[in-house]
Amino acid sequence: MEASLAALAPQLQLSRPGPLVPVLPALESLLPEAGLRPGAVVSVSGGGTALLLALAAAATTSGTWCAALGFEGLGLLAAAELGIDLAHLVVVEAPGERWAQAALALADGVGLLLLRPAGPVDARVAERLVTVARRASCALVVDGPWPGARVRLRVASRSWEGLGQGRGRLRARRVVVLAGGRGAAARERRLGLWLPDAHGAVRVADPAARDHAPAVPAGRSSLAVV
Repeated sequence: MEASLAALAPQLQLSRPGPLVPVLPALESLLPEAGLRPGAVVSVSGGGTALLLALAAAATTSGTWCAALGFEGLGLLAAAELGIDLAHLVVVEAPGERWAQAALALADGVGLLLLRPAGPVDARVAERLVTVARRASCALVVDGPWPGARVRLRVASRSWEGLGQGRGRLRARRVVVLAGGRGAAARERRLGLWLPDAHGAVRVADPAARDHAPAVPAGRSSLAVV
């Protein structure tokens, strides 16, 4: 598998990010530099697959190639709705026990790697991947704990909007994200987000606004619950 991935890398003709990989404006305050630093790891916990995808949205729309490794059954429609340009996304769903080799190959060829390890992460494997990512200018966002992660994001709570008395339509999801880490990221921060709002956008939840989502615009589907 890693040989195939290594052969694919030159064909991506990727646009390497600059000093930072951009993120959506709503997510900038979660990161000490308002972007993802190549060669550094951001770990996401608390079941935040949507948050991982949202972190990749601005990068792909700016022309940076992104790979999602280990996310079996990843919903491409959901990824697109969160803003990811699917034309700049490579998906490797189930690398199995050779996930580390696949991650090394991808980190050498893309600007952003979303990674869900298939098992516990050995410190030596983590160090090697970070070294490759730093050399290749690849930012790393990992689902779950990671040894020495520079930034740690945790989805502390989530709630859906749109349900009435036992029936209604799920229109928007509100989450609270706690951010911490090492160095400049050590000070814990708390951010409320619509992920997404009723229009499909990722935005900061305004604490001064009423605690409900705006009406769904005509033509946008929603999930009925009865």
